[in-house]
Amino acid sequence: MLKVEPASSYPPEEGRYLRGNDYSPVAVAVILVYDQEKAPPDIENLVRVGLESGAALSGTIQTENIGIEKLIGNIVANPNIRYLVIFGPESPGHQTGDALLMLLENGVDERKRIIGAKALTPYLFNLPMEFIARFRRQVRLINLLDEGDPDLLRRAVWSCYQEEPTSLQNCTLFDPGAYPEGPLSGRLTWRVTRPQSEPKDEAERRQRERLRDLIARAKRATEKKRERERP
Repeated sequence: MLKVEPASSYPPEEGRYLRGNDYSPVAVAVILVYDQEKAPPDIENLVRVGLESGAALSGTIQTENIGIEKLIGNIVANPNIRYLVIFGPESPGHQTGDALLMLLENGVDERKRIIGAKALTPYLFNLPMEFIARFRRQVRLINLLDEGDPDLLRRAVWSCYQEEPTSLQNCTLFDPGAYPEGPLSGRLTWRVTRPQSEPKDEAERRQRERLRDLIARAKRATEKKRERERP
């Protein structure tokens, strides 16, 4: 079974995760519905269960935009990761689990909005399209949303690195080996750190441009008036 070295910078993005076996075929993302500082011990325990069961990376994910961007950046830097387990209760605000499901199913539109996502701001502005496309080809999602049993998480991770096909709920899982292309490396460039402030469609973008133009013209008119009034 082919395994490869991850990118030298792997994992390139910082976050609330633990690093395990670089040659494991699975990463674990536990949905976080609390502020990071207020996360209950049960959530931290699930992260450790994922790691101790054999995951390459195991951590929490909170947002449907920057959180997903960081997750993708880390996964495409390691071609050995072929599965992503999403676990824990869905976030009623961010709808992060749904956004991941829709991303793998539908991709993004020309503005990098996740097609079909229920979240308010499921935009991946900071990711190259190459990273998004590669993530969708490389990874298969194991949907365990709204599950909280540590034993189920252990079983899910274990199933992913078996050589023989293994059943888990409605899935058949096994380790297919590394994705047959090299790692995508390099840290993300954070052009947009407040996706919720970005225009949501072309009409809103044009409206903002018109407003900026009006403000600029008003400023120029004020400056000219002041120049005329100077003694």
